[in-house]
Amino acid sequence: MKIIKMTVNDKLVEIAIDERESLADTLRNRLHLTSVKKGCEVGECGACTVLVDGIAIDSCLYLTLWAADHSILTVEGITGSNGELSPVQQAFVEEAAIQCGFCTPGLIMTAVEIVGSGKLYTRDELRKLISGHLCRCTGYQNILNAVERVVNETHKIVGR
Repeated sequence: MKIIKMTVNDKLVEIAIDERESLADTLRNRLHLTSVKKGCEVGECGACTVLVDGIAIDSCLYLTLWAADHSILTVEGITGSNGELSPVQQAFVEEAAIQCGFCTPGLIMTAVEIVGSGKLYTRDELRKLISGHLCRCTGYQNILNAVERVVNETHKIVGR
């Protein structure tokens, strides 16, 4: 066991870990952040996507050891202090981009990274940026609508 410190959803966490433990296992099973889904466990489906220092990663392939001294963000960390939805979450709801919900947290975290870039993207570019996610329910159109909407709205608000 090794003790590491990392920031998870803006809170400093000190935890003893097995050096072989995936970040997905630590977040979901030990820190009880159940938005982190374990799908394929080989980095193919995107269900376990979280942000590490603002970059979307497949947490099933990322060792918790590597997260030491880094900032981790999950869906639980993007809601407002009173539980209000983030702009990305709100866009997913309003565009009906959620069906069974299994892929949704990972897609939302990728959308948070996309929005955080401050760039405008074409629909084809957005399609490529979310291509690491598998969704068996929606056909992706409403997901693309939600991501495109929040990117465009955020861009207008900050006047970039």
